[in-house]
Amino acid sequence: MVSFLSIMAFEKMSDLAIASEIGRRIEQLRLEQNLTQQQVADEVGLSRVSYRNLVNGGGKFENIIAVLRALGRIDLVEHFIPDTPFSPMEQLKMRGRQRQRAAGKRAVREEGGNAGHGGEEELDW
Repeated sequence: MVSFLSIMAFEKMSDLAIASEIGRRIEQLRLEQNLTQQQVADEVGLSRVSYRNLVNGGGKFENIIAVLRALGRIDLVEHFIPDTPFSPMEQLKMRGRQRQRAAGKRAVREEGGNAGHGGEEELDW
């Protein structure tokens, strides 16, 4: 189970640092199974150099999944991004349809802000 401290650590890390940490964890799984880098690379159809790149944080997501499968730990993908269904209220609003798009954030106009300007924003500079 992931602790609160490790979640907080990821929030402060760069994307590259997180990718490198995932690679480090994959290496730990490989070493626990006493497999060489070449054995894992051969299992998933990568070169040893490509595998090394993957564990250094530069791998394609598809290859990370393949390595996890080869290590018998595909179950970890479920923990990576767990399935999160819509809330019951959101499901009622959708009336059984599946959501295809996000509405995005809408700008809130200031009261009386752009009235009479034909939709153009007045610049104050």
